[in-house]
Amino acid sequence: MSAPQLVVHRDKELMAQAAAARLITRIVDAQSARGSASVVLTGGRNGNGLLAALGSAPARDAIDWSRLDLWWGDERFLPEGDPERNVTQARAALLDRVPLDPARVHAMPASDGPYGNDVEAAAEAYAAEMAAAAGPENHGPVPGFDVLMLGVGPDTHVASLFPELPAVRETERTVVGVHGAPKPPPTRITLTLPAIRAAREVWLLAAGEDKAKAAAMALSGAGEIQAPAAGARGRSRTLWLLDAAAASELPRALYPPASA
Repeated sequence: MSAPQLVVHRDKELMAQAAAARLITRIVDAQSARGSASVVLTGGRNGNGLLAALGSAPARDAIDWSRLDLWWGDERFLPEGDPERNVTQARAALLDRVPLDPARVHAMPASDGPYGNDVEAAAEAYAAEMAAAAGPENHGPVPGFDVLMLGVGPDTHVASLFPELPAVRETERTVVGVHGAPKPPPTRITLTLPAIRAAREVWLLAAGEDKAKAAAMALSGAGEIQAPAAGARGRSRTLWLLDAAAASELPRALYPPASA
C-alpha cells in the first residue's frame, strides 16, 4: 500500500474546486489510457461539495461521461429516492446534469428494492456486481477503480466503517451490511478495507475544524480498528485533501511544505 501524501488548501471551497480539477484530469487520463474510467463516490458535505464544483468546472466537458463507471463507497439503507441516500444527493449535485450511461451508474440497493430490508443480501448483491465488473487484470473480486474517494468523519470513520465495529475488522468480504451505526441511519451498506485497498488511488477528503482531531489521529500512526481512516490506502497513491482547518492539529512534520 502507498504512503499518504497530503495537500492542504486554504478553505473548503478551494479544496472542492482543486479536487474537482484533479479528478477531471485523472478521469481523462484513465480514459485516454484504457478507454474508460472507474470512480468510487463518497457522500457527505465534502463529497457533495466536490461534485458540485465538478459540475461548474469548465473542464468537465473534457470527460467522456458515457465511458465512466460510478460506484459508491457506502450507502444509507433507506428507500429509493430518500433525500438522505448518497446516490440521491449525488444526482442532485451533479449526476442528473451530465450524460452518463445509466448502466454504468452502480448505486447500492435501497431498502425497498429487490432485497427488501435484508441488508446482508443487498450487500452480497453489490459485491457480486463488483465482481462481475472486475477483469482478469484486477486479480480479485473488485474492479480496478481509478479513484476511490472517502470523506473522513470526526470519529475517523470512512465509508460506513466505524471505529471498533465489526465491518472495519472484515478481511475477506468486499461489501458488508452495517447494523447499529453510531450516526443515523443505523443500517447501512459499505465497502470494506480490502475493497478500498484494491483501488489504484484513494483520496480522503476532510474540511472543517471538526475533522482536525480525526486527521491528526489517522495520520499519526493510529491503528485501523480504532481509526478506520488510517487503513484506507490505495495501491499506487493515497492522497489526503484537507483545508487549513482540518489540518490545524497535524504534527508539523506531516504538514506539506508547499500547499495551495
